[in-house]
Amino acid sequence: MYRIKFVALTLICGALIAGCNQAEGEPQSSAPQDSIESQQPNIIFILADDLGYGHLGSYGQEVIKTPELDTLAENGLRFTQAYAGSTVCAPSRSVLMTGQHTGHTTVRANFGADGARIPLNDDDVTVAEVLQSAGYKTGMIGKWGLGEPGTTGLPNNQGFDHWFGFLNQHNAHSFYPPYLWRNDRIVYFNENENGQRQTYAQDLLIEEALQFIRSNKDEPFFLYLPFTLPHTELAARADMFEKYQGQFEETPFPVTEGRPVVEAPKATFAAMVSTLDHDVGLIMRELEEQGVAENTIVIFTSDNGAATEKGAVAENFNGSGPLRGFKRDLYEGGIRVPLIVSWPGKIEAGGLDETSHITFWDFLPTFAELAGAELPAGLDGVSIAPSLLGEAGVGNDRPLYWEFRKKPDTELKQAVRWGRWKAVRLGENEPLEVYDLETDVGETKDVAAEHPDLVEKFEAYMHSARD
Repeated sequence: MYRIKFVALTLICGALIAGCNQAEGEPQSSAPQDSIESQQPNIIFILADDLGYGHLGSYGQEVIKTPELDTLAENGLRFTQAYAGSTVCAPSRSVLMTGQHTGHTTVRANFGADGARIPLNDDDVTVAEVLQSAGYKTGMIGKWGLGEPGTTGLPNNQGFDHWFGFLNQHNAHSFYPPYLWRNDRIVYFNENENGQRQTYAQDLLIEEALQFIRSNKDEPFFLYLPFTLPHTELAARADMFEKYQGQFEETPFPVTEGRPVVEAPKATFAAMVSTLDHDVGLIMRELEEQGVAENTIVIFTSDNGAATEKGAVAENFNGSGPLRGFKRDLYEGGIRVPLIVSWPGKIEAGGLDETSHITFWDFLPTFAELAGAELPAGLDGVSIAPSLLGEAGVGNDRPLYWEFRKKPDTELKQAVRWGRWKAVRLGENEPLEVYDLETDVGETKDVAAEHPDLVEKFEAYMHSARD
């Protein structure tokens, strides 16, 4: 049995969001009425790193080619109003793991006040622990970012039977690392020492992922794949780079953190997105070859909006699509992300959900329902399983909350989506901005002055939505 954390949620708008948060007390079974425990689906969650809302063909991208992900969308369900847990890496992943938004989850910034990384606590209950308790084999391959060596936040302490990849976000900036972790041991790659660049990290991650599927095909499994593509650094496989070489006017990107000059940053970035796309195709074909595709739900999304720093050049590819802002913004471009869900025979192919507001904190209760697992107390999310299965959409009358600080002692920024309305505050002493996303998805017109009632409502919620 997994550990249970009891969290008191201090929301003054409880009546409006009843049913959104699980009541405190003993864990409750989330199994549907006609229990699916005997046919628990495998669950694969693929998390891109800094992939923007507009980077996929199925979301309007016209330059970068993503045929595998476009096929995934054609064979599954695509959401246009889905949201990451945060606008940066670590807190977004903490939200995903705990089912709690950034007003409640443990990791709310990439760094603590002292500059150190913040780990998950021992009493945090993760989605991996929930599924592990329901008999799932759990694996994580990619970038963790929620616990350093010797802390309670290590993946093996948080419900993962097996993991391989990067513990630290900064180490994950390199696609030619001198080492990776496999469970509690370091695996060294001497061929990448002293600036050598021979073994590409994504090649290692995808092979480990395919092997996990092969090794666990005979039992229900949860495979979390937080790949580092297309995040810093700019580095691509040669075969993918050749697809874009010479297509763009390029300005070389200079030496950064000891890495070599990137002569063609645009072609390199496009190739990185295409590499991610290619590897999703490998996963889908492996599921077919192992005979488990029909009983596997595959989710693809991104940890936050498109990045623009260090040569990521998202603005050159319309990485945020019609949305305002990028990574580190609480405008839509920083938190609204692509979301594609595929489950052959269960989710109708070619589906498009343009209305449901889906968030990272919804996935823990969703997976618990699909697995017939018990829910921990103190969740902010709701199960979207009925929406996935075409039974009912997710109600949008609940408020959705984000906050962001570079460090716990720096300026607090907040945002709330509530139905058609979005409120953003860029600092504790800054005025509240209000946007009507139904008519202004690009957040171009602040209508706060026209709706004092909404300002009062949002002010009250922002004051109460965090502990």
